[in-house]
Amino acid sequence: MYAKFHSIGAFVPSKVLSNADLEKMVDTSDEWILKRTGIKERRIASENEVTSDMATIASKIAIKRAGLEKEDIDLVVCATVTPDYFNMPSTACVISDKLGIKNVQAFDISAACSGFVYALSVAKAFIESGMKKHVLIIGAEKFSSLVDYTDRSTCILFGDGAGSAVISATEDKNEAIIDIHASADGSYADFLVTPAPGAVHPVSQKVIDEGLNFVQMKGNETFKLAVRTLTKDVKEILAKNKIDAKDIPHFVPHQANYRIIKAVGDALKMTEEQVVLTVGKYGNTSAASIPMAINDIYESGRLKKGELMLLDTFGGGLTWASALLPFAGESL
Repeated sequence: MYAKFHSIGAFVPSKVLSNADLEKMVDTSDEWILKRTGIKERRIASENEVTSDMATIASKIAIKRAGLEKEDIDLVVCATVTPDYFNMPSTACVISDKLGIKNVQAFDISAACSGFVYALSVAKAFIESGMKKHVLIIGAEKFSSLVDYTDRSTCILFGDGAGSAVISATEDKNEAIIDIHASADGSYADFLVTPAPGAVHPVSQKVIDEGLNFVQMKGNETFKLAVRTLTKDVKEILAKNKIDAKDIPHFVPHQANYRIIKAVGDALKMTEEQVVLTVGKYGNTSAASIPMAINDIYESGRLKKGELMLLDTFGGGLTWASALLPFAGESL
């Protein structure tokens, strides 16, 4: 039994936060943001729109595109660092309830921007072991809830959104996920961190006063390490599976920063047509980044059944992951 990438769906909030808007909020400029990140705008969820709401809409689309009913889903895994609630209940449980999925295993994973590919590896393992048949995996973030909009080093980067996929069992090896690499190195934990609330910094007035509940990032150090790690990881997964970079129709990197994506793409000698880019219009949506990007090429008609995708991501933890897989869903 193999696992296949059966379908994709996504949800993008309607509110746009442009670079021009940010110019009015912090000491920055459209020119500076574009030059450093490639981001023109990002989407921001409304006050009453939470992570599970966005994930539920994306998931309904993915389930429908797979030709399944909610009753067919036997596992729900949500990758997020912006859960509806701190620590419990899991956002996956909330999503399951909103979808009307009953008596099914559901849990969250926390791997920051690598979360969706981590969830993909979990789904693959459950299916290949014979334990599950149709796994709903989700990357969803309301990252605006973690951003300090007076901190110009972080508020320019992040946006909100959700992407979902159904991973299903198949006996056809041609449809199967080929390989997934996932790893981590906690010695770089301070590169990208939300200090509170937690056991290290429990909820207190000090946490609020010092802004420890907002995301903090060592930008330059993270950039350099991301380029090295992502390039090394994708070269290794391609070499292991004897696939040449030129034979990948769709390279889908984590949409964190255009300069990182370009550096990795150039190192692999990828053409512009091969590299999927959505960072300009969505910013960095963390775990939602890759499924939102896949959905973009799917809905634009660029992604066809059987075409190979190379996923590549890097995030807080630090975590990183790559995956080689054909798209096994029906083309639009």
